[in-house]
Amino acid sequence: MLKMSIGALAIALSFAVASAAHAKQEHVVLPGTMVAGPCVEGICEYRLQNGMRVLLFPDASKPTVTVNLVYGVGSLHENYGETGMAHLLEHLLFKGTPKHPDIPGEMQKRGVSKNATTSLDRTNYFGSFPANDETLDWLLALEADRMVNSRIAKTDLDSEMTVVRNEMEANDNNPGSVLMKRMRSVAFDWHNYANMPIGARSDVENVPISNLQAFYRTWYQPDNAVLIVAGRIDSAAALQRIATHFGPLKKPQRMLPALHTVEPTQDGEREVTVRRDSDLAMVAASYHVPALAQADSAALAVLADVLGDNPNGRLYKALMEPKLAAFSMAAKESYRDPGLFTVLGVLPKDGDAGKAEAELLKQAESIAARPVTEEEVAASKQRIGNGLEKLTSDVNAVAMALSEYQSAGDWRLLFVQRDAIAEVSAADVNRVAAAYLKSSNRTLGRFVPTAAPDRAVIPAAPPVASLVDTYVGRAVADSGEAFEATLENIAARTETFTLGDGLKVSLLPKKNRGQTVLLSATFRFGDERAITGRSTAAASVGPMLMMGSTTMSRAQIAARLDALGTQAMVSGGPQSAVIRLDGKRDTLADALALATDVLRNPAFPQDQFEQLRLQAATGVDFQRKEPNALASMAMAQYFDPWPKGHPLHVDSFDESLAKMQALSIEDLRTFHRDFYGTADGEIVVVGDFDPVALKTQLQTLFVDWKSPAAYAPIATQYRERAAHRESFATPDKPNAVVLARQNLSLNVADADFPALSIAVGILGGDPLKARLASRIRQKDGLSYSVGAGLQADESRTGRDDSGSLSIQAIAAPENAGKVETAVREELTRLLADGVTEQELRDTVSARLVAREQSRANDSAVAGLLGNQLYYGRNMQFESARDAAYRALTVEQVNAAIRKHLKPEQLSVFVAGDFK
Repeated sequence: MLKMSIGALAIALSFAVASAAHAKQEHVVLPGTMVAGPCVEGICEYRLQNGMRVLLFPDASKPTVTVNLVYGVGSLHENYGETGMAHLLEHLLFKGTPKHPDIPGEMQKRGVSKNATTSLDRTNYFGSFPANDETLDWLLALEADRMVNSRIAKTDLDSEMTVVRNEMEANDNNPGSVLMKRMRSVAFDWHNYANMPIGARSDVENVPISNLQAFYRTWYQPDNAVLIVAGRIDSAAALQRIATHFGPLKKPQRMLPALHTVEPTQDGEREVTVRRDSDLAMVAASYHVPALAQADSAALAVLADVLGDNPNGRLYKALMEPKLAAFSMAAKESYRDPGLFTVLGVLPKDGDAGKAEAELLKQAESIAARPVTEEEVAASKQRIGNGLEKLTSDVNAVAMALSEYQSAGDWRLLFVQRDAIAEVSAADVNRVAAAYLKSSNRTLGRFVPTAAPDRAVIPAAPPVASLVDTYVGRAVADSGEAFEATLENIAARTETFTLGDGLKVSLLPKKNRGQTVLLSATFRFGDERAITGRSTAAASVGPMLMMGSTTMSRAQIAARLDALGTQAMVSGGPQSAVIRLDGKRDTLADALALATDVLRNPAFPQDQFEQLRLQAATGVDFQRKEPNALASMAMAQYFDPWPKGHPLHVDSFDESLAKMQALSIEDLRTFHRDFYGTADGEIVVVGDFDPVALKTQLQTLFVDWKSPAAYAPIATQYRERAAHRESFATPDKPNAVVLARQNLSLNVADADFPALSIAVGILGGDPLKARLASRIRQKDGLSYSVGAGLQADESRTGRDDSGSLSIQAIAAPENAGKVETAVREELTRLLADGVTEQELRDTVSARLVAREQSRANDSAVAGLLGNQLYYGRNMQFESARDAAYRALTVEQVNAAIRKHLKPEQLSVFVAGDFK
């Protein structure tokens, strides 16, 4: 049974006016197995050697005794698939032990008023009876016995299942219970406070008895129990009886499972709507608030009373008096971990749900507009005090309140909380209202009466065996040929030729499983002068090509490609257009014809252009606050040597957005007309196709369409940049980015490129084993991802040499500085100590294996062949590169490191929430 803590808080305050019988500590002689603990205002703690704690609260004013045994286990402690287990055990502990086969009957004949409850943090078993030493002795013996000897039998579980299920059904009949259950599940992401003690029906109905037994053996032990005995008792005699019955129980060898889940801060409004057949409409809002032991708990308790009291509370006056609600309340949970503060209104049958909801939220979240007054706080304390004085006359209520505070951490919190509430001021109440009752911390719940709710019932899946045991399947697909993708075999199988004046083609036909084929075509146009100032239009033409042609809409193009079983991309950039097809032998010709039509005859529809601009603006707005985007932009701009308007210039976010907004659809049409063509470029086809038929089609489709602007590559050269550092604050981003870069004079054809490439691989190529990862991830535990990369230039003629070393890592913002320091240290160490023979051999081996494996992938082979066509290379270049890797020596690698890497030139760019 889940209870709010208002009553417990009331009891706490009442101790200020407790009777003298509560205030005087008795001096008792302790049994040898027991030691005395703290005493507070008449309540004394003792501890047995097995770890069990005992609280005695003698009170001679009434001839009754209450025994309350509290276990530190509730729904909080349940695992996945085991919700409701603590509550199930509560029921099963009344099923008996070998010594006590009929617990309810024995209690009844002794006149013991008994029950048990399960909450989030605890389970307790209590009995009250007229003061009688014999009954006390029997009840203590019973509790000691069922602590460790309860049957927890399958037969008992089966018989009790209907009872527990009926309790669950009774809860589900109650709109308030259903709404609160749904709201908890939405309010909590990870913490088990999301689950009510009653549990999920499927868990309760299917939990194995062995799981229940294991749960019982773990939690039902003396070191996880607090025994509370209150009422007309003789303390010395009661302690002796307790020692007699509980003392022999052994302290278990197991350690109690530690709980470490912390619910993260809620980051926005949440809502849940429940629709059921009922006449009762409800609206509620729950807010995360601290645990009972946190200092704000006292002020929140007063705030709950200020809002929720009937008839003087604010909710009553705002909701009930104008008849927006028939009932209202406010309550704060007081648990071991942070819980919920809830306000609720029950609407009249024909009530205005919108108005009631708005007013409820106004009263909770707009207290700053009408702050709580000192008069309201004083009145709240007076109301609590009046109720407390009455409650403390009932020793049973005191004993029960102690269990709530014990489950929240310690029974003495009762007094700590009482004293804290006495000191609460209006300023305290207004402060906690502003801190916690805010929309971003809210879970809003609505119970909407619906006569015939329309629900999506999910049917159960049949046993998988019934679907697969007799399944035969379709005819086996053609498995293709066993083609060994060695450099020699690729070269021997590939036919390379030129169509027209400048369209270079490589065809690698082979039988693939499923008759798959991959086509990659790149068509080139324009030179540096021609495209200067037109980069934005060039970049926008590409994504618009597949938005529709002069003969087909975007949807028709997509549908046709689906029918052809082809994945296709037709796009472009400042100096090239591309076609990528991943399809089948039988449909390649049709897919290629379609892609060519899309490339040559784009419609550039205005509505799709506006959508493109909207997406671009949205993307820019997103990137402005993203750590990686900000750091990457800063790094790119710092190393950008090109003037504004140049096709390789790096525009800022604002510049790119302004250019996109100034662009017109006519700019795209003009760029396409002025530059696009297919007579110059590279086409690679790998897989299952007819080479003869394809040659004819390529000639027909592409050779005659010449670009008005002849292609010439843009030369790029190394430019030294001094070390630089920038840091960017990105609020509310829990992951920081660390980027670093040094420019290098490097071309892939350089003699020492293989050596430097392996050196950078040793530094940061492997996500777990490279030096950066071994230090920063594995040893220091600072980053999930850290690595380094090498960029080398390439050129068809001459020696373009704009290369760079780049390093990237992610980390918590507070660790970003440590990551940066570690990066610099590892780079310095690489330069000072060089690499080892083992590192060299391991990294070379991994590199060669990766290169070999890549050739088994048609896409990688197509990329390799296309690269060779563009740069005028052949497989001898690749063979020589493999040989160069194999022949590397430590001396060569270390020489390349000393020549190229300059830690003093490393620039660093970091971004994160550096509070």
